[in-house]
Amino acid sequence: MSVSDLFSLNGKTAVVTGGSRGIGLMIARGFVEAGVKTYISSRKAAACDAAAAELSKTGTCIPLAHDLGDPSEVRKLADEIKAREKKLDILVNNAGAAWAEPIDQYSEAGWDKLMAVNLKATFLLTQALLPLLRAAATQDEPARVLNIGSIDGILQPTLESYAYSASKAAVHHLTRNLAKHLARDNINVNAIAPGPFDTKMLAPVLAVARRQMEAAVPRKRIGRDDDMIGAAIFYCSRASSFVTGTVLPVDGGIVSAAYTAMEIGLEA
Repeated sequence: MSVSDLFSLNGKTAVVTGGSRGIGLMIARGFVEAGVKTYISSRKAAACDAAAAELSKTGTCIPLAHDLGDPSEVRKLADEIKAREKKLDILVNNAGAAWAEPIDQYSEAGWDKLMAVNLKATFLLTQALLPLLRAAATQDEPARVLNIGSIDGILQPTLESYAYSASKAAVHHLTRNLAKHLARDNINVNAIAPGPFDTKMLAPVLAVARRQMEAAVPRKRIGRDDDMIGAAIFYCSRASSFVTGTVLPVDGGIVSAAYTAMEIGLEA
């Protein structure tokens, strides 16, 4: 097999939740340009339609607007995919929300929203689309579930984002649990834990502290689209057919540097 074939996604079908902006849009763009028939979902129909129209200039992108914080909307999205496709090669669970408040004021509504969108929807949509994923899966070419976590689910974030970091840590562990049980169905389940990327979610922080954030990253920059696209293509191509149950920080070295600092402290 040639190297180009090893990383090829041409002819596959994918669903990317939260695909109208940020990390999801980066991954969707990479897929579309790689020849993947890509469905994107987002909570806002206008944003979903606009992103799909732009991506469709280079390939096939289909918008399906659903608010995945509502379990009934998760089921509706799955039903729409099932009505259109007999199999599904790739599911990217990216839809997410963030919430930060001081602990004394931290909102129960914010906690519930983040657990519903970031964690519960990831499980429910994977569960609902298992028949299509199983139909696409073979031992040589597994189907893929790629969950988007966060380095905030590995390290302790500076912001008081209690539900966000807890939900992303849970996504990482859910990934490992799903990988164990779905391997028998030839479905690989992995996660990417992004560090700082230029997204709408991080925009308020970057607006006031971009230089400080870049200085804190060992690679001395913010993540770029290609950084995320490359990781997603690896996980969803033949190149990773023997890789499942992993969580990959795509963070410019933040996680590894933190553990190194911890080791230095222990040695001292």
